[in-house]
Amino acid sequence: MDMNSPDLVIDVQGITKRFGNRTVVNNIPMQVRRGEIYGFLGPNGSGKTTFLRMLCGLLRPDGGSGRCLGFDIRSESGEIKKNIGYMTQRFSFYEDLTIEENLDFIARIYGVPERKSAVEKSLERLGMTKRRKQLAGELSGGWKQRLALSACLIHEPQLLLLDEPTAGVDPKARRDFWDEIQQLAGRGLTVLITTHYMDEAERCNRVAYISYGNLLASGTVDEVLKNSKLTTWEVTGGNLHEFAEKIRGKPGVEQVVAFGSTLHVSGLDAEKLHASVNPMITGDYHWQQIQSGLEDVFISLMETAKDNFS
Repeated sequence: MDMNSPDLVIDVQGITKRFGNRTVVNNIPMQVRRGEIYGFLGPNGSGKTTFLRMLCGLLRPDGGSGRCLGFDIRSESGEIKKNIGYMTQRFSFYEDLTIEENLDFIARIYGVPERKSAVEKSLERLGMTKRRKQLAGELSGGWKQRLALSACLIHEPQLLLLDEPTAGVDPKARRDFWDEIQQLAGRGLTVLITTHYMDEAERCNRVAYISYGNLLASGTVDEVLKNSKLTTWEVTGGNLHEFAEKIRGKPGVEQVVAFGSTLHVSGLDAEKLHASVNPMITGDYHWQQIQSGLEDVFISLMETAKDNFS
């Protein structure tokens, strides 16, 4: 990818952050194109939120450089803040104000012109007009999510930073949220989203996976799966719990994970894995080699990552 391409909304290299002796973000690069939905994945405490805060100027990096929306992340953070929408993990609006009052307050902060019209447009866009007088504190998780997204969009940003936006909402609310995100991206808005849900990761154009502050994988979902070198067998049969204990820990068997009524048995050394499972391929169990899924790959990455806590 051309490092100077005008289509790069995020173009950073070597981003590093330390707290005391602990490096929580370690030399991370990222390039995100205009109109792209980019999934930022990793376990809790992996450094995702810290990275987002450095991108939008809320934290200063200890190392690295680059540009966000064409602005230098170190010297022009004020301009970056004006042009992004940042949705934090926790609901951060006034619960004793109505939906309409919260949106009006955010519009005032950003100095949105024709504020009343902008609030009205925000209410209509995400179907909140009938609830405009409802207190934010009375909303369900899904409606709080809609309010937070509306507030992020009210000043018409060029980039959305969404930090685990669907945590704690029901499946329909998650689906509706993603439908809206994909429509926004189709109109040219760029989205960087952190998530723990593998089905959401599969809806992203590209993904990056970090653990303990280190970048472990990046690319399209297909590229990440291909580059993982992980071999996975699917096992069906009776009493899989006992069978899982029997096979766990054998040479080449790096993870044994239940998926509904099946087991996924995976390892990075295909020959060792096959040598261990071959004697167990009996009439009692059905074995089938399958393509490793994102969850298989990410569990493998988590288990091989080095802890940065000291």
